[in-house]
Amino acid sequence: MNRLNKYLQIVKNGHIIHLCIIIGYVKTEYRDRNLKNNKYYFIAIGGVGMSGLAKYLLENGCDVSGSDISDSKYIDKLRALGAKVYIGQKKENVPSDAIVVASTAIRESNPEMIRARELGLTVYHRSDILAEISRWGKFFLGYSGTHGKTTTSGLSSYVLEKAGLKPSYVVGGVIPSLDTNAHCQEGKFFAAELDESDGTIVKYCPNICVINNLEPDHLDFYKDGLKSILSTFEKFISNMPDSALVLVNADCAATMSLHGHKTMTFALDSDADYKAVNISYKPDCTTFDVLYKGEFLTDLTIILRGRHNVYNALSVLASLHQANVNINDIKPHFATFAGMGRRFQKVGEFNGITVYDDYAHHPTEIKATLSSAEGMEGKRIIAVFQPHRYTRLKNLWDEFLNAFDIVDKVVVTDVYAASEDEIEGINSKRFTEELSKNVNCEYISGSVKDVARKLYPQLQRDDVVIGLGAGTITNLGKELLALDKEGVGIGL
Repeated sequence: MNRLNKYLQIVKNGHIIHLCIIIGYVKTEYRDRNLKNNKYYFIAIGGVGMSGLAKYLLENGCDVSGSDISDSKYIDKLRALGAKVYIGQKKENVPSDAIVVASTAIRESNPEMIRARELGLTVYHRSDILAEISRWGKFFLGYSGTHGKTTTSGLSSYVLEKAGLKPSYVVGGVIPSLDTNAHCQEGKFFAAELDESDGTIVKYCPNICVINNLEPDHLDFYKDGLKSILSTFEKFISNMPDSALVLVNADCAATMSLHGHKTMTFALDSDADYKAVNISYKPDCTTFDVLYKGEFLTDLTIILRGRHNVYNALSVLASLHQANVNINDIKPHFATFAGMGRRFQKVGEFNGITVYDDYAHHPTEIKATLSSAEGMEGKRIIAVFQPHRYTRLKNLWDEFLNAFDIVDKVVVTDVYAASEDEIEGINSKRFTEELSKNVNCEYISGSVKDVARKLYPQLQRDDVVIGLGAGTITNLGKELLALDKEGVGIGL
């Protein structure tokens, strides 16, 4: 109990190096359990990350239940696998004999968390469950970094699946062509997205890890900015076994500053072990050649748009090549990967207007997403931006102001708080006022439905609307399509 009290105090003060020591203790306790005989209760089971873990446990014969505030397609799939899911979070939902799983977003004031504490139940962070799953005897491929980890983990899972290698995976988004975010199979490989947002990445020990890039983000947790992030990643890679490999982006100064482990590099501009050359951006695809240690390895075609997706494909190819996967087996499937759900995903088309949805909520991600629209000749590009978290908008204010240069118009919605409290002076109205000095910009308040209703009459044929954000903005396409069915007037 004294160790636990020390653990809680250390977490409160944010000393990540001691957190790792205590996590090791929790892992040992957890690994002694017979997982297949355990019951699990997920608080907020319907999220893309939590539902993936729940699905994986269900496929391993575990008893899984949980709750969420509303139904979703993820919950429907879990119920089909045998999970009992409650809508609404109430203390009476919590079984008296289950391991409780929660994410960082779940506060101690949550009624189900309070009940779990009252019952003396073991409560694990979602990262503890993923870390345990990753130790189930497979070759662990981890994909990390500030940006690109969902796409790279999804792409790796997809090409392994299509090559008939029957991989297991847990990723932070739906792979549209596979219609799932997680799956347990008998193949050699386990691929996963490794989240750094709350420091829990230090719990994982992959055999091969890709670090796509690193820059300031999640500054509500990383109080010293990039310095704190680099310290966490240093600890993460130092925990990996001597036989493990870290693949880093040589074009990113921050990732290149990491040290202390066996490292290889990939790049588009710098000298690197894996380098993309002869890149050709075409209307319907991107092609490039891959050099390995200066020698031609293969050519590659992808249908994803943007320079950032060349990095993504290159890093996945490098990781699988290092894992001794036959390149000829996976190469054709890079050209059929249509991207992850909510990554420049086309969600609607009507009256010559196309609507895309993208999870981008960091300035660098927004720039990368909007670059995917370059080359759409004769189109008016309208970005609909829902700021995600007051702390992120505050800490990256100037960067956000410079993220929309290539679009014709920006619509800014209310901030999606994601359980945060408001910060005085940090709001969408003020942000719009500053952004409008350089970009055609409009602030529309209210729900996403309200935003759609006010935006719809302004649209014209050949417009491209791109919803940007990690919150409810994902419903923009659905709301615009509903208005089209209603026959609301539109400026043609």
